This record gives sequence, C-alpha cells and structure tokens, in this order.
Amino acid sequence: MGRFPDRLAGASTPLGDYRCSACLNRVDHHTATSVHLGYVSGVIASSLSSKTSPLPALQVALFGAQAEQFHGPWRELFSSVPFAFREGLTRRERIELSYRRLRLVNEAVPDVRALVDDAASLTALHEWAGVADAGMATIASIHFNLFLGSLLDHDHEGRDLTPYLRMERLGTFLCTEQAHGNDASQLETTATFDRASGGFVLDTPSAGARKFMPNTSSVGGAKDALVAARLIVEGDDKGVFLFLTPLSDENGQHRPGVEVRDLPQTGSAPVDHCSTAFHGVPLPFSALLQGEHGRLRPDGRFVSSLGNSRKRFLHSIGRVTMGKLCMSAYSLGVTRHALGIAVRHAHNRQTAGMTKGQRVPLMSHRSHHAPLLDALASTYAATLLHRSVVRQWSRSTEADREDCERLIAVAKGWITWRARAVMTECRERCGAQGLALANGITFQLAANEGTITAEGDNLVIWTKAAGEMLLGGLTPKPANEAPPEDRSLRDPQHLQDLLADVERIWHERARTRLRTKGARSPLERWNATVTSALRLVDAHAHHLAAEALLSAAAQATSTHARSLLVDLHGLFALREVAAHSGDLLAQGRLTADQVLDLPDVIESVITDLAPHALEMVEAFSVPHGHLDRHPILHPDGSGSLVSALP
Repeated sequence: MGRFPDRLAGASTPLGDYRCSACLNRVDHHTATSVHLGYVSGVIASSLSSKTSPLPALQVALFGAQAEQFHGPWRELFSSVPFAFREGLTRRERIELSYRRLRLVNEAVPDVRALVDDAASLTALHEWAGVADAGMATIASIHFNLFLGSLLDHDHEGRDLTPYLRMERLGTFLCTEQAHGNDASQLETTATFDRASGGFVLDTPSAGARKFMPNTSSVGGAKDALVAARLIVEGDDKGVFLFLTPLSDENGQHRPGVEVRDLPQTGSAPVDHCSTAFHGVPLPFSALLQGEHGRLRPDGRFVSSLGNSRKRFLHSIGRVTMGKLCMSAYSLGVTRHALGIAVRHAHNRQTAGMTKGQRVPLMSHRSHHAPLLDALASTYAATLLHRSVVRQWSRSTEADREDCERLIAVAKGWITWRARAVMTECRERCGAQGLALANGITFQLAANEGTITAEGDNLVIWTKAAGEMLLGGLTPKPANEAPPEDRSLRDPQHLQDLLADVERIWHERARTRLRTKGARSPLERWNATVTSALRLVDAHAHHLAAEALLSAAAQATSTHARSLLVDLHGLFALREVAAHSGDLLAQGRLTADQVLDLPDVIESVITDLAPHALEMVEAFSVPHGHLDRHPILHPDGSGSLVSALP
C-alpha cells in the first residue's frame, strides 16, 4: 500500500521520528550530548540518539520491517486534522462525522480490492482507525471486511462492484437476529426462490427474526446489505446464504418492504445501530452469493460440495473469521494509545515524594509504575501474538484452516479482554483527567466493549475452542525433565517451559473431568468440564503470547532492545507462573524456594524495566498529531481541542 495523498497529511511524523516523550518537543537524533530540559524523568537525550536508542529495533519488532508500507499511511492519515477529536458533538453529529471520515479513508486507499484481500493491510487499518474515531472504525470494518470481503470471496464475475469500491453506496452486513446471536445457524429470515420471476422474496417471519444492530439507518447515504437468510426452494430449506439487498437510496429513503427502527443508544462506539425487517422484498436471481459451497441453477436445481447446511452457513459468513483479526487489531491500537498517554502522564505529573517538600514524577512510585509495566508487558505480548496469528492466517491452506480459525478465536478473546484490563488500568492511573473523552482513553475503553462481543462473543468462541482442544485440537508440550532446582527464574526458556506446564496441567484436568462417569446428560458432563477447559484456553493464549514475545527478542537487531524484550517477557511470564505457583509446586515443576522467591524476582524485573518505560511506549509510534491534542499531556494547559464541525 502506497502513501496517502498529501492533502490529508497533518501533524504526523514518520515511524522513525522522535520527540521528547514527556513534553512532545522534538529531540535532535544527531545531538548526542544535549540534555532536553523538558524531559522530566531526567533521562539524557543522548541516550535517544540513533546509535544507542533501542527505539528503531523495538519498532521493527512491533510493526515489522515493512512498517512504513503497512502502518505508515494509516498512522499519517489518522493523525491529520480531519480526524481530530471534536468536543461537544451530539450522538447524531458524531455518527454523521464518522461516515464523512469513512469516505476520506476510501478516497485515500490506492486499491480497495488489494486492501480487502490482504490480512496485513486490513488489520493495520484497524490498528490505527479506532484511536481516531471508534464509530468510523466500526463502519469501516463492516464495509471493507464483512461486506466487500464477502462479495470478493464469493463468485462475483459479472457483478459490478464499482459503486462499493468508490463508496458511492455503502455496504452493511445483516446476520444476527433479535432471537439468534451466537446460535446464528438457527436464523429465521427466509429468501424464497420464486420460479415465476426467477428471483427471490426476502421475508422476516417473526419479531425474533428482525436483524439486530446493523447500521441500516438513513445516515451515511445510500446503502446496500448482505443479508443472511435461509434459501427456500420448493419448500426445501437449503441452509443460510448471503443475499445482496438494496436498502436505501441517496436520500436515505428505504426501499418498499424494508422496515428500519433505531435501537437504543449503546455505551460502545457511536454507530447508527438499528433493527431491520423485510416484508416481501423482491430480489433478482443475482442477489444470491454463490460458490462451491452452494449453487442454485435458474431452473431451481441446487448443488453443493458441502454435505450439510451448517458447513454451508459457516462458509457463507467466512469473513467473520477475518473480522476477529480486525477486532483484535482495533483493540491493540487503542490499547497502545492509552498506554502511551498514561506513561507520559506519569512522567509529567509531579506529586509528593518521601521527604518534606520533595516533588517527584508519579512514575517514581512503584505503586504507580508497576501496574503500567505489567500493562506494557501484556501489550507487547498481545501485539506480537497478533502479528504471528496474521502471518499464519495469510499462509494457511485448506488442510490447516480449521486449526488456524481456532487460533484466531483464541487470540481474539485474549487480546480484546487484555485490552479492557490495560485500558482500565491506564484510565485509573490518569486519575480524573483520564475520564475526559478528549484525553483519548475513556471513549476507546467503552468502544472496546464492542470488540469483545463483535464477530463472536469471547466466552462463546472460547468455549467452542476449548471443546476442540480437548478433542484433539491441542497436544500439550511434554514436561522438561531437567530438575527445577537446576534452573533459574530469570531463564526465559525455563519460564516458557513453566507456561507449557500450566497449559498441560489444565489440559489434563479438563480431560479428566470430561471422562468422569456418572453424568446424567451431555450438558451435565460439559458443565463439569468447561471451567477447567476455559482455563486451558487462557493458559494456551498466555503460552503463545509469551512465545511470540520471546521470538521477537531473539530476532531484535539491537542488544538494548533485546534486553528490554527479554525483561518484558520475564515480567509477563512470571506473573502467569506466580498465579499458578501452587499447581506448579504440586506437580514438581517449581521448588518451594522458587515459589518463595517469585515476588523478589518479579520486583527485580520491574526495577530493571522502570527506567525504560518511555522508550517502550515511544516504540508504539503513537501519532504525535494525536498526542499533541490531548490536554492531559500539556500540564501548562496549552493542549489544543478542535470543537467545531468542519
């Protein structure tokens, strides 16, 4: 993906540019002896020179060697003035602004098809979009991934996609129904083949079948939808397929038979959520999205390469899997942004020290910086896990597709839940100022709740993953036979082995419960198993995230960056080991002395990491165009706010 048009460029800077992390003034990379007086932590600016700074290597670890290609354009676009936070808007004004911004995004993309087809590019968009505008990020995900992605993934020869590629018409995706969320395969909406017209008739047979929460209102211009409905041919239910359905014209007027009602306002991203029903809406034969999973001949004959309707349904909505990666990416972007604000604020904000009259930065206190360092370790691990999963998805084949889809579900649940925990910590560490929407945490924290539910509720997709892992989807790593007393808690490989031990313990525990006799029903047997099985999924996610972080450390091109990544891995892994120290002790994987030493080892890692917190958040490359606009980062009150609509 190339660079975006200059007319959209704002106050952004390249990924390699550097400003003082505390006050945002520019620091000269080439002045190795200068001291930047505004750098309130007292760090010497010469340590940030290109020769000694770990920053470039950390950025490569986080964003890859092709960061400018995949992330640079989005970072530049979303830090420009049109995407600045606007104070005091009504909900309607904010939604309208999101749609205007979405069109700016579309105008800036050189090749929309290429964006939609490439997982790395599409997830990169989501990493930066949510920081600028949560509502815009949501409708962008719906249009680009769910709508356009589904059209491109199915047979589309002869179908003119130009209006959608140019965004002359917006696309939305109607799957979930009022009475059918996570049991979407039970959808009630019907599309009945009409032999006389050669097309279909789209109907909502009950109140529970109303499509729930899609952005189908008159706001945003002309819209079409992909509607998940049961294909009925001569009274025979062929399963759920997608149907391209025009919803409204350029004036927002809905088509006859399309009934749209506004839903109550949510606490998540401001989007025009609606309830939508169809009453005898005629559709042409071309409305059906066909493929090898199911084809309908004009004479009414139906053929499919898949043996059952559930598989056909899952194939039809296959873009939901990519949507899980997009939701995870969104959460990562807003999490890194929140941490960037919280850590900078902790260095800016002065508070009482331990002696009379002493003033020190908040970051000087262990009670303040320890939770932020934990959050940093989690966020680095989550980012690198996501990179690994995106790579695996991009390279996956039909043979390993099922395993990769499960991996994506595990990562989505873990990343979005961790995002909630980290952003909550960041908000609290910023005190009352963290509550202000203009300071860039609270709004995004609320919007992240949507990612936890979107494209599959986390608990539900984890429960499905847990069952698959117990029935052959996971083979735990065998225990390392080396005596634990011969190994160090600062040894990264030992920590990885301990995380594998935790995973194996929960796998064995869940398998034992699954095989326990005496259950009166399958549900009772599963209820006795599911708690342990979900702990297994969590342990598996921790193991994979730590592995991704350690792998990045091994590949780091800077000794300093490698050391920081190893320490982040240590803190991340030690917290998980400490949480399961009882099981590890009972299984002989830790000694009693090591269990007693865990708190001291964790404290030593925190001590090593604390002086480098600013460097580690600077590697997030949060656009300075964003940071400049947050009042919390301007202790003198000079922060700017844009309050008027353009």
